[in-house]
Amino acid sequence: MASTTQTQDAPSQPAIAPQIPKPTESSPAAAGTQGGASEKEVKEQKAFERWTKTLSLITGIGLSQEEFQAEIEKIDRKQCELRKEQLIKTSPGVRFMMNNLVKAGCPLTKNMLECGPCDNTKSGGFSKDHGILLCQNGFFSKKHQEHTMIHEMIHMYDHCVFNLDWDNLRHHACSEVRAAALSGDCNWSREVRRGFYTFTKQHQECVKRRATLSVAGNPKCPSRDAAEKAVNAVFESCYNDTRPFDEFY
Repeated sequence: MASTTQTQDAPSQPAIAPQIPKPTESSPAAAGTQGGASEKEVKEQKAFERWTKTLSLITGIGLSQEEFQAEIEKIDRKQCELRKEQLIKTSPGVRFMMNNLVKAGCPLTKNMLECGPCDNTKSGGFSKDHGILLCQNGFFSKKHQEHTMIHEMIHMYDHCVFNLDWDNLRHHACSEVRAAALSGDCNWSREVRRGFYTFTKQHQECVKRRATLSVAGNPKCPSRDAAEKAVNAVFESCYNDTRPFDEFY
């Protein structure tokens, strides 16, 4: 298996509204194209253009489907990159994992943490050949992105330290159990958001469920039953293995 992915409930995308005609020559948007515009008129034109662009992004009016999608992707990528930089500097969990990847001999550089669009079922993924993908359209909050970064860094740590064979379902299951348990992915608030309200062994049940979903997506996994068996087989030892943390994050 070349990569792992983390599933999530992604936010829905706004509907695309029908196009409307472009501004006419008599409109403020066209006024700035005439010669001899004053500095005040130029500023007013730019302000109007910013306003119309913002309105188009909110409503979809005046943009083709391709233009609308391209603008949304630009906004998603900018936010993902900004949060990534902030979390690298300020998140205790992210900084802890980056330091431990250095100690393990597998330093994670910024160009190995890439923001990009994904389908709406994922929030991130790890590839032993390419590094970590952060699904720029898959985060509902900065905290969600933080948990995803830590989750994928744990996969990278496991691959580096334990030399995992991702085609081996038990190897994959062990890393998924550890990543779900240690990243914050199974915090109570995240489970409530997903609609799960278990009051006994909530964390363990979440870890098992999330790990099974991920292993079931392995091309080498023949069925969900096979994924469940792999997770159950390694759960006790891998759940209790908190390296490099001292306890659950």
